[in-house]
Amino acid sequence: MENNQTSSRANSSNTAWQIIGRLVVSAIVLGITAFFTPGFSINNIWSLAIAAIVLTIMDYLIVKFTGLHASPFGKGFVGFVLAVVTLYVTQYFVAGYSISWMAAIIGALIYGVIDYFIPGEQEM
Repeated sequence: MENNQTSSRANSSNTAWQIIGRLVVSAIVLGITAFFTPGFSINNIWSLAIAAIVLTIMDYLIVKFTGLHASPFGKGFVGFVLAVVTLYVTQYFVAGYSISWMAAIIGALIYGVIDYFIPGEQEM
């Protein structure tokens, strides 16, 4: 009985670290993407952190309700379109984050390339 409780605590702790890890990776990838994408700006570190949280939540909800990953290379054209839309819609939830439609398209490509080369399992 005690083993099961210890195991469940370890699993929940592991899940929390996975979520935190994914948020950190998302923030890094998002920052690099904003730097290299014309028409895409993030004003400060707090806007970057909040945008990473919003993108992670939107990705989680999209996966939960549709089963599709909002990753440019994860699910082909549909994943690319979802990545463009999530990058664009995030500006309505985060102050200091602005992006145009064209920048969202270019940003989804850059985000996908960078995300592809980051090692490790990044799904929740």
